[in-house]
Amino acid sequence: MKLNKHFEYEGKRYAFLSDDSRELDSETLFVKTKTNAQFMPQHTAFIDAQNLNHIFTRIPKIIGITGTNGKTTTATLIYFALLEMGYTAALLGTRGMFKNKVQIKPKGLTTPCVLELYADMDMASDCEFIVMEVSSHALHQERIAGLKFVAKVLTNITSDHLDYHKTLSEYIRVKNSFFVDGNLKIINADESNAHFNPKNAYTYGITKPANLKVLDYTFNPRMSAKICFDEKCFWLESKLYGLHNLYNLLAALTTLKAILPDTPINHLAQILARFEGVEGRMEIISQNPLIIIDFAHTKDGMQQIFESFKSKPIVVVFGAGGDRDKSKRKEMGACAYQYARKIYITSDNPRSEDPQSIIDDILEGIPNSADKSIFCDIDRKKSIHNAITNLTSDEILLVLGKGDECTQIFKDTTIHFSDKEVILDSLMRIKHQ
Repeated sequence: MKLNKHFEYEGKRYAFLSDDSRELDSETLFVKTKTNAQFMPQHTAFIDAQNLNHIFTRIPKIIGITGTNGKTTTATLIYFALLEMGYTAALLGTRGMFKNKVQIKPKGLTTPCVLELYADMDMASDCEFIVMEVSSHALHQERIAGLKFVAKVLTNITSDHLDYHKTLSEYIRVKNSFFVDGNLKIINADESNAHFNPKNAYTYGITKPANLKVLDYTFNPRMSAKICFDEKCFWLESKLYGLHNLYNLLAALTTLKAILPDTPINHLAQILARFEGVEGRMEIISQNPLIIIDFAHTKDGMQQIFESFKSKPIVVVFGAGGDRDKSKRKEMGACAYQYARKIYITSDNPRSEDPQSIIDDILEGIPNSADKSIFCDIDRKKSIHNAITNLTSDEILLVLGKGDECTQIFKDTTIHFSDKEVILDSLMRIKHQ
């Protein structure tokens, strides 16, 4: 990446920054990173990525959220509350980049490469806060080099991305590496894989002792939880579904209280109660029949969704991403078999893999003598339509894995594809039959 940025460094004027050695010239300063250091030409002037904050000096207060699941919702909750309170704020993550309610960048990597990330910080330089998702890949590749965080948040740590990290223990280590410094930390006390120094840490939880502690909660007819913070108890209400979203709300509420200590916590809770949800995350597409889409693409993510609706007969449509962690496919199949009445296994983003081979991997988690209705079809649109066509009035349909994505990626092509659009089209076709 080559970035237009006029500046002076070590007594010389430059017009550009680049992390690509092929783009270097007399006006371009090379940005040395963990991943490109081996390609740096000898005797080349460079700036280490850790020192980019000397050039990008107007960086907002950064709140970083990491975790296997819940990053997007937690980050959006914090961003929403800051805007509601009159702060200027930006949001950066899986859904793209937003600034004061306006999307300014499309979807991309959860956490961009280091130079692009600093360019994003530059675009948000007139904001007071930026809330960003921090992926395990970004942590390992040091994409956040040199950035100073006012708060670092952990949602949870469950198995994912083992295609990259190779072992669960290494994945856990990388996630926890985000919290080794003395920054303010907000930690899920119920997460057994969380390892951190308790100094300068705030915790939240439901089952374990924590600074923000849930005493009681219900999801019928809507989420309501009795919560205590510093011996002050109050009720937290929300329009969101599920136990996992209660954890997301707790993470956001604890973070907001930690960075805005003078704001009464019950006032912060009242603001979060107005939050309508994140597109593609537990998003209700239809009330009758009840159809919900979500981004869940791991066993743990699926289980959290299923647990939210275990009182209802569940029908699920899902697949697994190609060229990604294969070890989770069998677990996803087993999880669906445990909770769902009808299972439609289909394609997600197959990428370079054979779609049928991915389905076969998922089927390994389902007993051969399965006593449930199981349907397999690589055509995701057809699978969703068939699931809706055969849905009974008492069932809930969960379409999982892609959330608000609007493309489907194959080996040689990428097509427009939206679960939401397919669902609405199917409902319309059924209505006019």
